Amino acid sequence: MADLKKRLPANVPGEFYVDSTCIDCDACRQLASSVFAEEDGYSAVAHQPTTAVETRAAQRALLACPTGSIGTLTKNSIADVVSDFPLLLENNVYYCGFNSPKSFGGNSYFVQHPDGNWLIDSPRFTQPLLSAVEKLGGLRYIFLTHRDDVADAAKFAAHSGGERIIHQNEVHSQPGAEIVIHGFDPVAITPEFLVIPTPGHTRGHCCLLYSNRYLFTGDHLDWDRESKRLDASPDYCWYSWPQQRESITRLLQYPFNWVLPGHGQRIHLPAVEMRKHLQDLVRRTDRIQP
Repeated sequence: MADLKKRLPANVPGEFYVDSTCIDCDACRQLASSVFAEEDGYSAVAHQPTTAVETRAAQRALLACPTGSIGTLTKNSIADVVSDFPLLLENNVYYCGFNSPKSFGGNSYFVQHPDGNWLIDSPRFTQPLLSAVEKLGGLRYIFLTHRDDVADAAKFAAHSGGERIIHQNEVHSQPGAEIVIHGFDPVAITPEFLVIPTPGHTRGHCCLLYSNRYLFTGDHLDWDRESKRLDASPDYCWYSWPQQRESITRLLQYPFNWVLPGHGQRIHLPAVEMRKHLQDLVRRTDRIQP
C-alpha cells in the first residue's frame, strides 16, 4: 500500500499520487497514459483524472501496480475495477493486470480458446484473478517467454493443471516445466499457436504468435510511445545484442497486427503498417552498438 509520507514531489497535487517505492516498471503509464508519466526514474501523476474514464484507468493502474506504489488521499474503493481484470483487448485476448514484482512489473496475457486457454507469462497469484480465469475456463497452457517473467507460473500450474512451455535454455527458472522447446526452429504447439525462438535478450527467449495476428514479445521488442515506433534496447539485452538483431529480422517472416510485450507499451496496427515499422526497426538495430 502506498505511503503518503513517501509521496514523490513530482506528483501534481490531487487525489492520486505515486510514492518512492515505485520501480519505474511502466505498468501505470501503459494503463493510464494521460494520468501517469515518467519523472526522474519513477512514475508520477502528471495530470489528475478529470473524467470517469481517466479515474477508472488510474484505479486500474493502482490495482495492477506490482509494488503498491500508487495511492489516493481519500478512501478510493477499487472493488469495481477488480472485475475489469483480465482486461479485454480484442476478441478473446486479455491483459491480466496484477503485475508481479518478481517480474519487475512485467505484463502477462490470457487467451481464451475453445481448444484450451493460454496464460502468457505470469502475473501475481491472486484470488480475484484466479476466480476470473476459472470462470473463463481455466488454463491448459502457460507460455513463458523467458526466465525473467516466470513470477508465479509454478503456482498457476499447480493450481490449474496448465502445462508450462519454456525454452531449454530458460528451463532452470522452471525446472518442472511440462513442455520444453529445444533448438531454434519455430514450434507449433497447436495449429494457431507458434513458438518462435528469439534469442538475444536472454539465451532462450521466445515469442508466441497466435492466429497470425497477436505477437507476444516478452522483452524482445515493444512500442515506444514517444517516438511512435517499434523499439528494442541493447541496454536491457542480457545475452547477445547481435543475436537479438537476428531474431528481430526473423520476425519479418510472419504477419501480425498486435505487439504485446512483457515490458513496454503494446500496439495494434494494420499488418502492412506493422511490417513497415518492423523493417524500420531492423534498419535501426543494424546501426546500434551495445
